[in-house]
Amino acid sequence: MNASSQNDWNACLYDKKIGFVSELGKGVVDLLDPQPGEQILDVGCGTGDLSAEVKKRGAVPVGIDLSEKMIEQARSKYPSIRFEVANAETFRIESTFDAVFSNAALHWMRHPEQVAESIWLALRPGGRFVAEFGGKGNVETIIRGIGEVLAESYGINADERNPWYFPSVGEYGSLLEAQGFRVIYAVHFDRPTVLQDDEGMMDWLNMFADDFLQGFTERERTEAQKQIVARLRPILYQAGKWMADYKRIRVMAIKER
Repeated sequence: MNASSQNDWNACLYDKKIGFVSELGKGVVDLLDPQPGEQILDVGCGTGDLSAEVKKRGAVPVGIDLSEKMIEQARSKYPSIRFEVANAETFRIESTFDAVFSNAALHWMRHPEQVAESIWLALRPGGRFVAEFGGKGNVETIIRGIGEVLAESYGINADERNPWYFPSVGEYGSLLEAQGFRVIYAVHFDRPTVLQDDEGMMDWLNMFADDFLQGFTERERTEAQKQIVARLRPILYQAGKWMADYKRIRVMAIKER
């Protein structure tokens, strides 16, 4: 999903334990409001669930993702949909689209101006861009817990390994306007998210936090994760459930020319 991240995407774990990403992303598809016959590009499509949702509504989706593992899984699940391995910061597609949408992917892309340009070039005049992703303050409690453990136990500055881009709504809206988009809807909101089971935080770290633990042996990695989980438990384990402190941006913009 991101050109600079070293995250090793586990497509099976994603589908089995991180299904809330696609489920919550259906609201983005509702905002997109796909129309029958529309050509729609899904940027950072993961294992394809939302591309499939777009197809159910009569549109014609194409999904792209930087992770070969995710694309392989998407093709296996939805063989009638076109999925391609591509970098959202640099991709160019010969055809253009009525709409581009993205869910839970743009915060992995550390060159957002390049992503905005790629999306702009992929859209037809009058086309719309709809996205949801992590905004300012997203998972800040988890990031703080990771940082404390890495600093105290390993002498590592976690800020130097942070793979994410979490802008404010004003920052991101201005970026889109600089590209030429007209932003017609933008909101930044809290969305505390229940993780699947008692191992939910460990699964979350295994899925998303590889970059922080680069260079660790498997044993060191497991020990660090256990320390992080223990640090977070008094804060994010509530009423027998793990809760991730998500904050999201949802945006719609139009390419007017």
